[in-house]
Amino acid sequence: MVEPADRPSAAGQRLGAPESFGVSTLEPGLRPPTQAPGRQVSIRVQMLDDTQEVFQISQRSPGKVLFDLVCVHLNLTEGDYFGLEYQDHRKMAVWLDLLKPTLKQIRRPKNTILRFVVKFFPPDHTLLSEELTRYLFALQVKRDLACGRLICNDTSAALMVSHIIQSEIGDFDETQSWQHLLHNKYLPDQDAIRDKITDCHRQHVGQTPAVSDYHLLEIARRLEMYGMRLHPAKDREGTKLNLSVAHTGVLVFQGYTKINAFNWSKVRKLSFKRKRFLIKLRADPTQNAHHDTLEFAMASRDCCKIFWKICVEYHAFFRLFEEPKPKPKPILFTRGSSFRFSGRTQKQIIDYVKDSELKKIPFERFPGSEDSPGGSPQVVVNGSGSVNGQGLGQGQSPEGRLLSPLTSPLLTDAGCVRIEDEEEARRKKFPTDKAYFIAKELLTTERTYLKDLQVITESFHGVAEKDEAFPESVKNLISTSYDPLYKFHQGFLKEVEQRLAQWEGRSNAHIKGDYQRIGDILLKNIQGLRQQTVHLQKHSECLVELERACRSIRKVETVCRDFEQQRVCYLPFNIFLLRPLHRLLHYKLILERLCKHYPPTHDDFRDCRGTALVGLQISSHFEFIRLGCLSKLSGKGLQQRMFFLFSDSLVYTSRGMTPSNQFKVHGQLPLYGMTIRESEEEWGVPHSFTLFGQRQSVVVAASCASEMERWVEDIRMAIDLAEQSSSPNADLLSTSLSDNSKSDGGAELESEEELCGSRSSLERQGHRGNTTVHVCWHRNTSVSMVDFSVAVENQLSGNLLRKFKNSNGWQKLWVVFTNFSLFFYKSHQDDYPLASLPLLGYSVTVPSESENIHKDYVFKLHFKSHVYYFRSESEYTFERWMEVIRSATCSASRPLPSTRKDLY
Repeated sequence: MVEPADRPSAAGQRLGAPESFGVSTLEPGLRPPTQAPGRQVSIRVQMLDDTQEVFQISQRSPGKVLFDLVCVHLNLTEGDYFGLEYQDHRKMAVWLDLLKPTLKQIRRPKNTILRFVVKFFPPDHTLLSEELTRYLFALQVKRDLACGRLICNDTSAALMVSHIIQSEIGDFDETQSWQHLLHNKYLPDQDAIRDKITDCHRQHVGQTPAVSDYHLLEIARRLEMYGMRLHPAKDREGTKLNLSVAHTGVLVFQGYTKINAFNWSKVRKLSFKRKRFLIKLRADPTQNAHHDTLEFAMASRDCCKIFWKICVEYHAFFRLFEEPKPKPKPILFTRGSSFRFSGRTQKQIIDYVKDSELKKIPFERFPGSEDSPGGSPQVVVNGSGSVNGQGLGQGQSPEGRLLSPLTSPLLTDAGCVRIEDEEEARRKKFPTDKAYFIAKELLTTERTYLKDLQVITESFHGVAEKDEAFPESVKNLISTSYDPLYKFHQGFLKEVEQRLAQWEGRSNAHIKGDYQRIGDILLKNIQGLRQQTVHLQKHSECLVELERACRSIRKVETVCRDFEQQRVCYLPFNIFLLRPLHRLLHYKLILERLCKHYPPTHDDFRDCRGTALVGLQISSHFEFIRLGCLSKLSGKGLQQRMFFLFSDSLVYTSRGMTPSNQFKVHGQLPLYGMTIRESEEEWGVPHSFTLFGQRQSVVVAASCASEMERWVEDIRMAIDLAEQSSSPNADLLSTSLSDNSKSDGGAELESEEELCGSRSSLERQGHRGNTTVHVCWHRNTSVSMVDFSVAVENQLSGNLLRKFKNSNGWQKLWVVFTNFSLFFYKSHQDDYPLASLPLLGYSVTVPSESENIHKDYVFKLHFKSHVYYFRSESEYTFERWMEVIRSATCSASRPLPSTRKDLY
């Protein structure tokens, strides 16, 4: 199973990249496992990028110590998918047993090279949480293609190689790409499909290495030979076959064609007796008894045992919930093998990554060792020993520079990447046209929008599919309404990415044509978006039907609540369902800025203007859903309460939140027939007013005069709308709450019994404490209908540099502004944010001279003792970030407009 040592590859290489010596460096604070005392022995391990590492282990150390040293060196969280493979004294490829002493397995450590390779191939690469893990899997696929193990047709092979080349050298350049294929062999018969590879490579302009890895694994996992390690055997008739094992069970191949499969659920027992490998199946009433046991002959007992061991491990890894416990040793004698699987199962890995909130560790894709003498792999001793005989300090290159320091992506100052020079150099290469930055805003926000659609089409769909109680009608409604939209925007995003890459000059295409525009792409795709109108019209129906299902089926409500607690669902799920309607507003604003920037004679002006007109026609079909204001309003002498203004009622919560972070609904006032009267003089409470309903009245007080004005205006508008029309979905918001009467002093009285009313959507929220509702509660502020309308329009994404008040360096983060909060990611490819910063109550300003921030395009966020500095890449992006953040930070003090802004 171990391939001969070919010439080292250039995994992840970028042209002009510095020479380096491994996949990653040791994260500060991470320590190797404790070893038993005794003489140290050097063990050489070859990594998937063909670099070699020498590890020092004790003579008595079990295999797990060596394996853990490798994983720690790589900063590999999901290391259990991998293993150490070597050739034993019989020249057979075997896996290092983690429970047995290493030196009892490797008899000649000085002459043995262990290979760190993928051992367990999961059915779906999206189960891999870390980008580093997917990168290593991509290297394994590359290795399997090169040695002829991953058999596939020419089309699949060419497409996979094109993604590998895109990851290694970047965008297509005819001369460069052709030379690269001449000097690097990715397939045994590569020359025959070289033209097909270059044609595929042309299509990947703007694609990052991480995206290339993703597409490579997406293609590979669908191939029949993906992850297959064939073990020669014969059936009872002497027919030559190959046996293999996968996550589903034991497979039988004739040549490279799968002819049979025995699922784990059907297998009762696996065993071997001398050269015979036996599969005992569970009894099937439709079959004769002699079919219950299948027998295959292999070359030797050792071959049988090796295959039996990997079958045992595959079954345990993919089928068990936790690592099997060791069996007690018999007192007198043993029978059979004592071998067992050692390590975490796949479920344990997924649960560990999910529950531990691990930070994503960044890493550098290092070039291979093409320039090393004789093509021999380069060697690092535990990341800090000697390289080709020359001593190095830990994490240093031969020139003394630090090798890709691993930094914490969390919002702490420790380990910030000092990237001022790199960013300044990159900024100087940007086009200076304002239209470019407007187009780039379209690109960055489209990336976030597609990720939000993915939450519905993949994450939520996967959860709903696993639950039998979830109504098929609701699942089908959501799927048919959002899946076509997701596919459309995938193609749209790819076109925008390619155009921006051409505009920036990251390919030679800009020399051959006029690509410094975006209107032609918008005009082309707005016609495709018009065809999605039938799906967009169903999104309000999806909201209603999902709410009905939650109210009528407790299990569905639990599924939705649990999903909203997942990190990928960083906003209330209803907001994701409304994203396509909100996105129409974003397109409108971007087109307005482009049309305002271009002179009427500009070619792009005509395209942008035409796109805007079609967009108006599309948006005219929709009534944008507006949420009401929410805040804490106080009754005299009592604690504050949370108020929610809906289309038909004003709902107020009890005195606080439950331990599960939920608000308990205390009562509601129907808006139909409600009147308002100012009550400051009557009750002697500043900024108070009385709400008179048909059966009850409530006296409330705002925190300031402007907040009171906003509440009164929004409530009066809602009253007018409630009297004009009655919503057909009003039953979804109503609850059978007890009738609360007005008591002395104008304040509400309540008992513990009254707090245990019926359930409503508010009680089911259960969100993390950074949502708008909770921020309003804790920061004592209100969000009005105008604020919500502005927030729908003011959403932004992009890279920012962030610095704390007393830190020296800047850290690059992908930042998403939505729902009155900043969400921080390491890159736009991350599935969930590392941290969030709710902005209600913050102030945004420009740093003063005394703060010694001598950089351009810097703004400052300040709330009490919390101070953050952010740098943008241009004057345009600086102004946009200031604009959208002010829409959230200044909401409490923003003057009321004379007329409300019309949304489309």
